[in-house]
Amino acid sequence: MQMRTMCVRKYNLLFIISPIRSYGGAAISKAPFPRNFYRPPSQLLQSGNSGSTVAAHNRQKHRQYLGKLLLSPLENIIDNVLYYKTVHGQIISSGFASNVFLGNILITAYSREGDLQSAAYLFDGMPERNLISWSSMISGYNQNGYNAEALTSFREFRESGNGYPNEFILSTVIQSCTRLASTVDGLHLHSLVIKFGCDQNSHVGTSLIDFYAKTTDLDAARSVFDELGVKNVVAWTAIITGFSINGRSEVSLTFFKEMVESDIVPDKYALSNVLRACSALELLKVGKQVHAFVLRRTGAHMDVSVNNALIDFYSKCGEPKSGRRIFEHMLVKNSVSWATMISCYMQSGFDYEAMNLYKSMNRLEMKADGFSCTSVLTSCGCVGDLNLGKQVHAYTIKVNLEYDDFVANSLIDMYCKCDFFTDAKKVFLAAGNYNTMISYNTMIEGYSRNGNLCEAIDLFNQMRDNLIPPSRLTFVSLLGVSASQSTLIFHSLVIKYGFCSDSYCGSALIDVYSKCSLMESARLVFEEIDGKDIVVWNSMLFGYALLGSENEDALRLFLELLRAGERPNGFTFVAVIMSCSNTASLLHGLQFHCQTLKTGLVEIDPFVTNALMDMYAKCGITDAAELLFNRAVIRDIACWNSIISTHAHNGDASKALEIFEQMKSVGVIRPDYVTFVGVLSACANGGLVREGFRYFESMIEFGVGPGPEHYACMVSLLGRAGELEEARSFIENMPFEPNALVWKSLLSACRDKGDVELARFAADMAVTCDPSDSGAYVLLSNIFASRGMWIDVKSVREKMDENGVTKETGFSYVGSR
Repeated sequence: MQMRTMCVRKYNLLFIISPIRSYGGAAISKAPFPRNFYRPPSQLLQSGNSGSTVAAHNRQKHRQYLGKLLLSPLENIIDNVLYYKTVHGQIISSGFASNVFLGNILITAYSREGDLQSAAYLFDGMPERNLISWSSMISGYNQNGYNAEALTSFREFRESGNGYPNEFILSTVIQSCTRLASTVDGLHLHSLVIKFGCDQNSHVGTSLIDFYAKTTDLDAARSVFDELGVKNVVAWTAIITGFSINGRSEVSLTFFKEMVESDIVPDKYALSNVLRACSALELLKVGKQVHAFVLRRTGAHMDVSVNNALIDFYSKCGEPKSGRRIFEHMLVKNSVSWATMISCYMQSGFDYEAMNLYKSMNRLEMKADGFSCTSVLTSCGCVGDLNLGKQVHAYTIKVNLEYDDFVANSLIDMYCKCDFFTDAKKVFLAAGNYNTMISYNTMIEGYSRNGNLCEAIDLFNQMRDNLIPPSRLTFVSLLGVSASQSTLIFHSLVIKYGFCSDSYCGSALIDVYSKCSLMESARLVFEEIDGKDIVVWNSMLFGYALLGSENEDALRLFLELLRAGERPNGFTFVAVIMSCSNTASLLHGLQFHCQTLKTGLVEIDPFVTNALMDMYAKCGITDAAELLFNRAVIRDIACWNSIISTHAHNGDASKALEIFEQMKSVGVIRPDYVTFVGVLSACANGGLVREGFRYFESMIEFGVGPGPEHYACMVSLLGRAGELEEARSFIENMPFEPNALVWKSLLSACRDKGDVELARFAADMAVTCDPSDSGAYVLLSNIFASRGMWIDVKSVREKMDENGVTKETGFSYVGSR
């Protein structure tokens, strides 16, 4: 009695503090009945003249009244938990503390509001529990994420002997097993389902399908589904979703077809998963059919989640414009809609559109979530928009998103791509011990992308010190900038962590060994990779092609690729066409050109077109190169540069300059560094001194700073015009230290004009810049030999031997039919 009085006082105190008005001691917004039922039991017994019958009648009415208070919808209530506790106080004071009916309702109410502590306290104190009591408590644990407690309560229920579990308890406990990925408990529950005859129940069956799907046992999920007598829309949705999330999208589409044929109207969840399956399989036509089906069923009033799924589908199928049309016609847009559309633009490469959409979202005062921030930060990094990136960073701090793993990694990536490594490091360090493997990988990739090998290795060592295991992406980033010595160390670590047969790490190893001219090691790595995909084959082909002396091996490897049943793509043909260019093998080049025409790559892949143009240029067939240029559907900067260089190197300076002027008049693409190398080479080869200086001085107008190659072209231009001293003066007035290439250009001009003394000076300067380069020695030796200065020739040869310089061996290719 004393404890009950304390509880009543407690709830009355809470009620007094609450701003909610009270009627009859209950925290409600209005009095549901004009009578005051809130009286102690003693007053109820004394209120009438009919004795105990009237008292019992009044108690029953009061119990019904309390039940209505608990079950009535809550409107204008500030604190729902306080409301239920106040009613709970009335229940105790009215003598109904042991009433099972009211106790069950209270457990459900507390659980719905997330107050599991009060629900569990009430449940533990119940002197009598029925099946609904256990069901309410187990469901409360499940709904609030306490899945282990739900399983424990189920075991206690089984031990209590309160009867057999019904379909609601079974389906709830199976859901908890699914979330805990507890296969053993799930199988045990499935046996109980069969034992108690609930295997035909749709609720239990759907939960079992979801359990088996999320534990990747699709055969069991299919078996449960097939055994269901009545399959409702939830069961169909569960089986479609199960196969979709496990990468069996084609089976999901088959189930969807059967569902429609069974006259079951799919709900928004089924439609969203079907569209996800179409995205995974890139079935644009099928996805459009699903879109049409939805329009026939719902018209323009489509559910927002289905609209979001359609935007995502069109994005992943490469049709962002269709996604934008759906977005613009949506009557209701939520934050997911905006995030999906921004991501659609980002994934499709429309970074400026993604950033503009984010700005529009802010103007409409829509709250961007972490997904939106991640997408727009990726776009900011791609286009180098540091200003907007910092604004997004400030927003994430304001809404407490800066510590979200995905947002933090996107911030690091954005700052790295904008070359602001100090800010990237600050974001990284702010996470402290919460940095994940992805955070380390993002930072290491940023350093690697900018060639900061030492910082990348230091971070890698720190990662290992913190016992964070590296992933394959970690090694791919490190191998991209590793030197020949560190490559062996990283290769050993790749083997240690079990990535030696991984295609990503294997491709990176092949690439780095090829760049170090270690083709035997690259080939060994290639042979060790299991299940070679086309990327691995392409890495090996490019290794041979870029080395320049292994072109026949590249062609043999291409034949092996075809015998292995792999289908070559555009990069494959670029590699083998480069090998044909290196050997000026027109016959093989024509054969590969024919294959690219059959596959349609010439029309759609600018890389293939540019490679073919380069091949024909090196074979001296400029008409074929120009024909490819004129028919090119996509003319990028590389395409323009290729045709300009083609005419420049083949002695047609006027044509090269004409195309350059055409490029400027089109105005779509601005000339870059390589463009002016081709233009100045054309002027040098054509002896156009005045035009050469005009183009050289105009570079700054296009935002291109002159580099060593441009100065080498100008020195060659002056040298061929006989202005050797002016060429020397031009070199000495360069804004940066001239390299060996510039001095060798002057040395080559001295050879043509026979200036021996200036040749000595130019050769000495070239050797000083690059002592290991044999080109300067050979040029000077040839100049001396042409003048009959054999003693000087011998002196140059001896100096080469002293410095350990070896002349590269020349070789020729002889084609045979």
